[in-house]
Amino acid sequence: MQGLFITPRFRSSDYVQMLLELIPELERAHADRLASQAFPLLRRVVVYDPADPAHSVAPQPGFTTWQALLAAGDGVSPEQLDAASAELDTDDAINIQYTSGTTGFPKAVVLSHHNILNNAYFSARAMHFTERDRLAVPVPFYHCFGMVLANLLCLSAGACLVLPCEHFDAAAVLTAIAQERCSAVHGVPTMFIAMLEHPEFTSFDLSSLRTGIMAGAPCPPALMQRVMQDMHCTEILIGYGETEASPLTHLTSRDDSLKRRVETVGRNLPHQEVKVVDVASRRTVPIGAVGEICFRGYHIMKGYYGDAEATARTVDANGWLASGDLGSMDADGYVRITGRLKEMIIRGGENIYPREIEDFVFTHPKVAAVAVFGVPDDYYGEELMAWVQLHAGESATEEELRDFCKGRIAHFKIPRYIWFVDEFPMTVTGKVQKFRMREIAMEKLQAGAGT
Repeated sequence: MQGLFITPRFRSSDYVQMLLELIPELERAHADRLASQAFPLLRRVVVYDPADPAHSVAPQPGFTTWQALLAAGDGVSPEQLDAASAELDTDDAINIQYTSGTTGFPKAVVLSHHNILNNAYFSARAMHFTERDRLAVPVPFYHCFGMVLANLLCLSAGACLVLPCEHFDAAAVLTAIAQERCSAVHGVPTMFIAMLEHPEFTSFDLSSLRTGIMAGAPCPPALMQRVMQDMHCTEILIGYGETEASPLTHLTSRDDSLKRRVETVGRNLPHQEVKVVDVASRRTVPIGAVGEICFRGYHIMKGYYGDAEATARTVDANGWLASGDLGSMDADGYVRITGRLKEMIIRGGENIYPREIEDFVFTHPKVAAVAVFGVPDDYYGEELMAWVQLHAGESATEEELRDFCKGRIAHFKIPRYIWFVDEFPMTVTGKVQKFRMREIAMEKLQAGAGT
């Protein structure tokens, strides 16, 4: 790495101080002659110094300011810029994107110009985006959702990008939608839940909303219907994919039936292939059967940075990317996701998919959010646990929720453990970390504690 761009600080993180500790040469080196013993390839550190004095940074000799970088561009002629651009190739790596870390340590995904620009373009077309649209973006730009499906998507359509806040805040997003008359809003399910649950939700005028993408985690049908009705977002779409696929592989359509819009992730985007395979044999399963979803096409990553072994485990010799997700495909190509392969619970020989249980429990009128996962059990191998977050001001008991499930889902799918919580462990992008929930639950169960 030859160059590093940073902001001075974000929330409790002081990035300038971190770098000064890692690279003490920054305190005495000239900005254009940086030489670090620990990082010999690094030549320049650019810091974005905002105009607001409260957020500015003390000048350090080794840092190049954002303003200085922009000024340096004045010395580059159009001919020089064209010459540099001509050296680029559509398949060059342009981005190393880290996965969200919902199942463990994030992996470094290498993506090309061809990957992300095409994905943004076809996503914009699927959403019928034009220069008249205004997109509120509460998702971070350092993940594919914000980078590709917000920044590049708006660029490809000439649409307006509205940034409500530096980090997600439900009130700020609702305010931005109302004041800027946004026609679209993106978010993961937990963000939409937070907006709908905001105590002053009904005071915001959201009538300008038309569409947006809900993605990044399973989207309960009941939540989709609330967003369509209560947020007036009648064309809200479910998106599905992963960082390794640039990221979008499937998207519902505004022309789909309500059932397909709320119960499936739609069909694959143009110029992409998808198949469903048996987990053990890797052979394609019949229409309607559950298996692992696999992708192939322009959108597949170049690989995991510096990890050929992990790349080979994920992308086979024929270019098929194994998603790690379980699902089925109908005769018209619509895909229904049933859960993560690693999250599948095997209880007494029965394969149980948490997504099905979560979608059902979410329909309880007192439930604001729910996450289901497996914990070890000496008799059954695994038992079901549900963490439940209730709407503000509500109270409920374990038996009340179990009675709600009885006769509506199979008896062996009713969670043995139901814990009521105020919040879930999450990534910074708002995705639930079930591996952390499992770790916390196992510690408390082994200690003989409840919640």
